[in-house]
Amino acid sequence: MMTEPCDLSAVAARALIGQRKLSPVELTDSCIRRIEAVDPAVNAVVARSFETARKTAREREAAVMRGETLGGVHGLPLGVKDLIDAEGLPTSFGSVLFADNVARQDEAIVAMLKREGAIVLGKTNVPEWGAGGNTRNAVYGATGNPFDPNRSAAGSSGGSAVALATGMVPLATGSDTGGSVRNPASFCGVVGFRPSPGLIASNSRNMAWLQISQLGPMARTVSDVCLMLSCMLDRDARDPLSAILHAGGAPSPALYRNPPGVDLSALRIAATSDFGFAPTEGAVARAFRQKLNSFETVFRKVEWAHPDCTGADEVFSILRAVAFLGRHRELVEKFPDKVGPNVRDNVAEGLGYSAADVARALSMQTDLYRRWQAFFADYDFIVAPAVTISPRPWSELYPAEIDGRPTKSYFHWLALAYAVTNVGHPTVAIPAGRDGAGLPIGIQVIGPRGGDLLTLAVAREIEAVLAANPDTARPVPDIAWLARQPPIADKPGFLAFD
Repeated sequence: MMTEPCDLSAVAARALIGQRKLSPVELTDSCIRRIEAVDPAVNAVVARSFETARKTAREREAAVMRGETLGGVHGLPLGVKDLIDAEGLPTSFGSVLFADNVARQDEAIVAMLKREGAIVLGKTNVPEWGAGGNTRNAVYGATGNPFDPNRSAAGSSGGSAVALATGMVPLATGSDTGGSVRNPASFCGVVGFRPSPGLIASNSRNMAWLQISQLGPMARTVSDVCLMLSCMLDRDARDPLSAILHAGGAPSPALYRNPPGVDLSALRIAATSDFGFAPTEGAVARAFRQKLNSFETVFRKVEWAHPDCTGADEVFSILRAVAFLGRHRELVEKFPDKVGPNVRDNVAEGLGYSAADVARALSMQTDLYRRWQAFFADYDFIVAPAVTISPRPWSELYPAEIDGRPTKSYFHWLALAYAVTNVGHPTVAIPAGRDGAGLPIGIQVIGPRGGDLLTLAVAREIEAVLAANPDTARPVPDIAWLARQPPIADKPGFLAFD
């Protein structure tokens, strides 16, 4: 039975800290012990700040004992994705070119969380520059799935998802372009939220108006995600959409911390396993249908339907390539032998597009968005699998085929995620038990335009329904078994691009 403080939910741990029943020092030490015991098998926390974290934990404890007003995540250890700056820690981006890069200041969301009392414990692993859905790079190596370290944890927030699933940290940051929060959450049995553009500010985008990538909170439960999100809502004028969305003032942290209850029996749900175009593995589609069959009676109605997603592949391919071209062209041209194949391919693809191609993609994206709005006139939410496949070996750079059919690109298998990315709707991935292979499977709960608070509220209600059934409850890794596994660093191909 799990009894370590590191296995507590973030909400429970924060409550105990506020009641002086749990010390931030005790919680931090528990998380460090878990990292030291389990991380060799999975390689999730790749840059560590244990002594600084212990010092901060003592300061947090002293604030509790003085009776000070405590922040929302006071005393809670935090994992920071290695695409996001945390002062004094390396930000390698999974790139050998930045292996020695140390952040001089915090990214805005890290600063927000620290102001609310979080304790940065370390950096979590990513694929190089977040490119691809398999967390593996030539700086820190591969990250293994906590249910089978030979399999992928997905990505690009794979290290964050594994750290959460194994109790290394109660909270972790993520970011999501083609499902980089949702895919690892699904593969590892945790929760990941991709918000509407502008809800969470980013001060580090070099193409700030291109909003296909979003920062998002990750945790083990929806309530924990809500707690974390409530501490990440400050307006930041350096992010143009944040400044617009929050022009009348930031959303209420209290509302996001504890969203109002929702009556599921009033909701009209559209269900889809492929959005009409995603190459979903047959076994995943069957597992999703079985899971949905077990709880669909809680809704007013469930119909198998989806928005018209014509052009979704082309829109995402072009906009993703434009983003990579804008960020990475110089690196690829100057250091072609030190940039991995996913980044090189995306930059090459971007160079092949014309201004007319980009204009067409932007027009098609607008059409997609408007078709989704028409669809939501008849449905309140969409539920779908979070990922098209069950976890595969991390030695596979990307799925070249699904059910014997070749994929179109290294990111085609992420189509269930980027169907939503294209239109900017909020979506949260929640665990739904295990698939036929005995590995975690996640469900996306996709809300209406701008309906972030409602989407989290509905996801929390669905999570409670799923938790009541052993077949759909959140799976938990066997920590004792993981601690006995051989180091993942000893496995062939661990430290490589492909």
